[in-house]
Amino acid sequence: MSGEHDQLMQFIYTLRARGVTDTRTLRAMERVDRALFVRPTFADRAYEDVPLPIGAGQTISQPSVVGIMTQALDVGERDKVLEVGTGSGYQAAILSHLARRVYTVDRHRGLVADARAVFDALGITNITAFTADGSYGLPEQAPFDRIIVTAAAEDAPSPLLAQLKVGGIMVLPVGQSDHVQSLIRVIRLENGFDYEELHPVRFVPLVAGLA
Repeated sequence: MSGEHDQLMQFIYTLRARGVTDTRTLRAMERVDRALFVRPTFADRAYEDVPLPIGAGQTISQPSVVGIMTQALDVGERDKVLEVGTGSGYQAAILSHLARRVYTVDRHRGLVADARAVFDALGITNITAFTADGSYGLPEQAPFDRIIVTAAAEDAPSPLLAQLKVGGIMVLPVGQSDHVQSLIRVIRLENGFDYEELHPVRFVPLVAGLA
C-alpha cells in the first residue's frame, strides 16, 4: 500500500512541478485512478506523465496536460460541462468531481462503451456519454457553462462557441499541424469572445463525422 501511496504522492508532486497548482484540480486528480483508464499492458506506467495509446488510434493525454486544461477551465460545482473527445474517459471522470453534470461525446463507439463501463464501475452518476460528431457539440443540451475539447482544430469550432453561455469558458488546443499547437482559453463575453493563449501542446486532430 505504501508503494501506491508513494506513487500517488510523486504523481501529485510532478503535476505541481508542471504548473498544476489549483487545489480542487489536484484533489480531483488524486481521486481518479488513471490506471483504470489505460490498457492493462500500460497499467504500470499509469502514473507517468506521458500520453499512452488507448485504441482506435487515440491516446490518453499526459496527466500534466489534463491538469492544466482542467485548471484553466475553472469549473464550478454548479456548472454543466461539455467535453468533446471522451477518449478513455479519464478527463470526464476528473470533471465529474468538480461539476454538477458532465456531457461527453466521442466519434468512436467502442471508446464511449469502454468509458461508460469504467464510469459505471466507479459509481459515477453525473456523466452522460454519447457517440456523436463532437465538432457540432450537443445542441439539445446547450448552453454550457464550460466546454473542453481534447482534440486539435484549426480554430475554435463555431458550433461550440455558439453553445457556450455568456461568461462561460472553453479550453481547447488549436493548430494547423500535429507539431504546432497551442492550448487556448476562450471566454464568451456579451458582445464577442476573449482569447488567451496558455501553453504549447500536441493533440490528435479533431475529425468530423463518426468513426
